[in-house]
Amino acid sequence: MSQKVRVRFAPSPTGPLHVGGLRTALFNYLFAKQNKGVFVLRIEDTDKKRKVVGAEEYIVNALDWCGLTADESIVKGGEFGPYRQSQRNSHYKKHVKILLEKGLAYYAFDSENSLEVHRENHRKKGKTFIYNWHNRLKLKNSLALSDKETEKLLNTKTPYVVRFKCPDDQVIKTTDIIRGVTKTESKLLDDKILYKSDGSPTYHLANVVDDHLMKISHVIRGEEWLPSLALHCLLYEAFGWPKPEFAHIPLILSPSGKGKLSKRSGEKAGVPVYPTAWGAENKTKGYKEEGIIPEALINFMALLGWGPGTEKELYNIAELVSDFDLKNISSAGAQFDYEKLKWFNLRHLQKKSAEELIALLASSGYNAGGLSKEKSVKILNVAKERANTLGELWGVCQCFYEAPTKYVESARKKAITKNTKELLEKLLGVLDGLASAKSEEVKKLLEDFCAKTTIAQENIKIREIMMPLRLSLVGALSGLDMSFIISEIGLEETKKRIRLFIKTL
Repeated sequence: MSQKVRVRFAPSPTGPLHVGGLRTALFNYLFAKQNKGVFVLRIEDTDKKRKVVGAEEYIVNALDWCGLTADESIVKGGEFGPYRQSQRNSHYKKHVKILLEKGLAYYAFDSENSLEVHRENHRKKGKTFIYNWHNRLKLKNSLALSDKETEKLLNTKTPYVVRFKCPDDQVIKTTDIIRGVTKTESKLLDDKILYKSDGSPTYHLANVVDDHLMKISHVIRGEEWLPSLALHCLLYEAFGWPKPEFAHIPLILSPSGKGKLSKRSGEKAGVPVYPTAWGAENKTKGYKEEGIIPEALINFMALLGWGPGTEKELYNIAELVSDFDLKNISSAGAQFDYEKLKWFNLRHLQKKSAEELIALLASSGYNAGGLSKEKSVKILNVAKERANTLGELWGVCQCFYEAPTKYVESARKKAITKNTKELLEKLLGVLDGLASAKSEEVKKLLEDFCAKTTIAQENIKIREIMMPLRLSLVGALSGLDMSFIISEIGLEETKKRIRLFIKTL
């Protein structure tokens, strides 16, 4: 590419970062890094009414947690700042004035009530009201009014908006890297508002002006902006600016495949839609709190709508940068599969060293201390083969760090029989005679005890021994091999836990 690649992710701080926005940021990041370009984070906060306190900080922190730190942003700064649109209004005023002077934009003084009357009249006739070439001269604007009338309205501070004067009869040809060439008839477009009555720009003006001034070479954004592409191309032409290349990425569909993944559809399916927790009170959990690590989330998100053209699925960020290609993004929506994400998480957890897992557990609030590093490493190297999330990993490992303080009630009902107390007391007597807690010796002892007991008492089954034993040591009926657990927590701790459990019977 002859032009230096500069891309931007430009969210509005109207709430937390949705995983759909995360994927948009990811695709921009990958494309920039692959082409030794620049990844810009711009905050589009011109809609003051919808701005949510804390959302801006959340977006920055969530991207950082995912490893998608911007090269230029409200935090890092850069030569094309400021990077908040609310601090760039002088640019928008200057450029809307240019369009007005060129006759490519005009003042519109129509009240909302008068426009609603027009809309209602059109509805009654089965039509849709569009403010454009076919009626603009019948409405209250600077094209229909004389210069003197317009000047008077401006001097008396009559509320107005500035609208773009869309060409009357032009075929607008747009090109999208993912979707190819599209032709749009300008007579079907409305004269979009560029500048609002409150003195702030609309998305369309601010977006185009900022992308040009920040030298954005490629606009990679969600397909919801595809209907605006023709207008944006017209704005570039109106200013006499070269257009960036465009790529509109597909929607992320809900787990059911019906409709886009939203907060509501995510909650219905039990699927988080934010990278990290959101909210001061009654926090909504994100993937971090569900025990998903950033590497897995990024790997999974990259493959939602994009494919390398091979069977390869497991990627680290460097490999994604190397293989990513905008042309391999599908135009069809990609269904969100939480179970697949958990599979990615399992595989990325398995690639972590035990030392890294200890740090991850600690940073997630789990009490992964109290054991020697050597013992923790041994336990985690075994446990990581069995856990899809950090929470599940801790669930498998917790019994090595602390004795259970309660027992899963459904497990109690399943494990306890009229013989439980007697069997556990007999097992305690056998354990008293064990000289060593080596895993092999413990395994043989348990096998011999189960065999002798079930032979001596025909109505006793092995599960009547092993299930209560596991419940007493773990607090649940899942976990690692029993002989491994006993060998690691030691004989004395094993007997202590069994005795405590017997007291609850």
